[in-house]
Amino acid sequence: MRPLRYSINVTLDGCCHHEAGLPPDEESMRYWTAQMERADALVFGRATYEMMESAWRRPATGTWPDWMDEWEIPFAETIDEAKKYVVSSTLSGVDWNAELVPGDLGPAVQRLKEQPGEGLWVGGVTLPLALADLGLIDEYEFLVQPVLAGHGPTLLAGLRERIQLELVDRHEFQSGAVAVRYRPAQVPT
Repeated sequence: MRPLRYSINVTLDGCCHHEAGLPPDEESMRYWTAQMERADALVFGRATYEMMESAWRRPATGTWPDWMDEWEIPFAETIDEAKKYVVSSTLSGVDWNAELVPGDLGPAVQRLKEQPGEGLWVGGVTLPLALADLGLIDEYEFLVQPVLAGHGPTLLAGLRERIQLELVDRHEFQSGAVAVRYRPAQVPT
């Protein structure tokens, strides 16, 4: 069974809006590229799929836009080429190497996890909350930004039950950001 990893940038006060933390730099983009390369596929909700597609889909010309720095291109290529699954009740179709996830969320994602491979990666806000409530997330990875946003959507707001986690890995960045990776702890009964 392949694990499902939830990965996201988050500020010290828990804000997970994509513009609330530090702007991406070369070190963080190399890190996220390496993490995505470890995934067999990406799992997105509609909003995250549309946001990522608008930023990282290779233009029809085949040339990356002028706003993109050279060090962003490996990330762009990785996400552009990745297999994607999109969970949405409002979209009737997707492209960009993607397919809609049919049926009830829990059984549908469980079927994806049961396929052979190294792992699945999920990002965003709403879908990961639903997956956490269903107990389907095997690892939580947060790139904690040294910023206090003071507003915006917060990480896993509305989680039904507390999830005890144990630290698996940590990586410090020159920017002061820290990537931490956790797995749900085996709580003694």
